[in-house]
Amino acid sequence: MMEFYFHATPNSMKVAVLLQELELPFTVKPIDIFKGEQHSSAFKAINPNAKVPAIVDGKTVVFDSHAILLYLADRHGAFLPEDRTEYATMLSWLMLVATGLSPFSGQAIHFMHYAPEQIPYAINRYTKEVARHYAVLDQRLAQTRYLAGDNYTIADMALWGWAASAGYIFGADGLTAYPNVERFMAEMAARPAVQRALEMKLAHVFKGELDDQARKAMFPQNDKRAA
Repeated sequence: MMEFYFHATPNSMKVAVLLQELELPFTVKPIDIFKGEQHSSAFKAINPNAKVPAIVDGKTVVFDSHAILLYLADRHGAFLPEDRTEYATMLSWLMLVATGLSPFSGQAIHFMHYAPEQIPYAINRYTKEVARHYAVLDQRLAQTRYLAGDNYTIADMALWGWAASAGYIFGADGLTAYPNVERFMAEMAARPAVQRALEMKLAHVFKGELDDQARKAMFPQNDKRAA
């Protein structure tokens, strides 16, 4: 049975949705990143980069959320456009999430909530870039139902993963400035697979306190003793 190495992060949740959409049997292997379990030798043998998510599918190991999305969708022949032009469109939007929305959202959340000191330049830089990316996505979703067009694909699952955490950046306003993304998220929320993924998330309890142990686990490069 497939093993899914998981923490309740946006990147892990993208994969959780695809696994639920495919209705594949899998075993959840929780990795508590606040406790530093991602740095264990056992997990680093699966992902040398010490990040979740990762999967072990028989003899095949895949890490990085977008690599997993592409691998599983291709293997099972689902949630990928058959038309090559539409496939290229899907791939473009998938990579926009991978190389744009995802890292900028992560850095915005870091400097807003996790950094030991408030750095106005960094907060402005990353939050404005997140907003810019959502404006691009909102314009696209004003023209099409899904990112690739009329068909639901893994690009949409990737967007959902981070858009579900938009409140950590935009506060109570959430996605109200982006009505087409908001419409998309409401449609995603109604999907049974998304609901099952969220239930799976709630079934696993992880450490929530960002104490010294968690900071060292999450940001080991900032630990003076690691120098």
